[in-house]
Amino acid sequence: MQFGVFSVSDITRDPVTGQTPSEAERIDAIQQIARKTEEVGMDVFAIGEHHNPPFFSSSPTTLLAAIAATTKDLVVTTSTTLITTNDPVRVAEEYAMLQHISKGRMDLMIGRGNTAPVYPWFGQDIRQGLPLALQNYDLLHRLWREDVVDWEGEFRTPLKGFTSVPRPLDGVPPFVWHGSIRTPQIAEQAAFYGNGYFANHIFWPTEHSRQLIEFYRERFEHYGHGTAKQAIVGLGGQAYIAKRSQDAYREFRPYFNEAPVYGHGPSLEEFASSTPLSVGSPQEVIDKTLTFHDAFGDYQRQLFLIDHAGLPLKTVLNQLELLGGEVIPVLRKELAARRDPESAAAPTHAALVRAHYGDGPVREARPRANRGDNVTGGSPYLDA
Repeated sequence: MQFGVFSVSDITRDPVTGQTPSEAERIDAIQQIARKTEEVGMDVFAIGEHHNPPFFSSSPTTLLAAIAATTKDLVVTTSTTLITTNDPVRVAEEYAMLQHISKGRMDLMIGRGNTAPVYPWFGQDIRQGLPLALQNYDLLHRLWREDVVDWEGEFRTPLKGFTSVPRPLDGVPPFVWHGSIRTPQIAEQAAFYGNGYFANHIFWPTEHSRQLIEFYRERFEHYGHGTAKQAIVGLGGQAYIAKRSQDAYREFRPYFNEAPVYGHGPSLEEFASSTPLSVGSPQEVIDKTLTFHDAFGDYQRQLFLIDHAGLPLKTVLNQLELLGGEVIPVLRKELAARRDPESAAAPTHAALVRAHYGDGPVREARPRANRGDNVTGGSPYLDA
């Protein structure tokens, strides 16, 4: 089981101090948050992708490469990479490069995104969001597995004899999660390829996420990737922790009330009781998170959102101390005790390499001399 945090990279006014951090301050802060995530014993850090204010993460690979360079064991990933508006050729190349730079300590979460204006900014039509997601990932999947690709589709120019570089580290593509809040076709896509399914289990009642996850598990088994229990599931979550429950509610309330996503709606108490939001003491957050296992069965990754809504850096770092020191160790123990032996382990690069090669040598991609194109002759690599 992997635990970590994710950020949507919002830059939000602190309702207590009235101050709004600068872009430079938030970019510096998010790197401190990522390093602290590893320091307190968690496994994963994820960053979103946005191309408009009030967000800062327009180039996730640049940020994640910097974080990978200053951490030792932390897995870096996205939440999510926009498979709809990014060219899959660039996604293939940029994330393969990140895979090499991080020495395999990365994976990729892809999704459609929920910011409507981003589509025309990048030459696309939001009404084609689902077909874009399906077609673009199909191309990405091939680019990481075939040295030379011929391809034609609806949403980009054809490829003839194209090779994406660098080739995946050790000849093994990064693990891919398909992230979704409400779209069964994305769960179907994840199941078809045998990839992971990440339910952003934050705003919706548990029953909503349970239906999508159960559908994904059924389709994963249908496509022959293993049993439903062996399907690979991740969950988003959201927590605010204090030693005493009443302090957690008192401290978090002004941030909740003014949050761009859910402020000015139901009360904090109503939202916490009807959604996966966890506010309270360490034990209360533990208990709430264990209900996820009750609802969904064994799963492989739990990420918490903790840096949103204008929360200051000092508070976020303290949240990480509480999460890593008092919550995660108990969750690891409890969930390990409940785990079905048939369930899949959390995906890692090392595990994918073992599954592909066993104890044999891995691929070391060595290109032939440049001949100007990949259309004529054999493979551009010496080992093929």
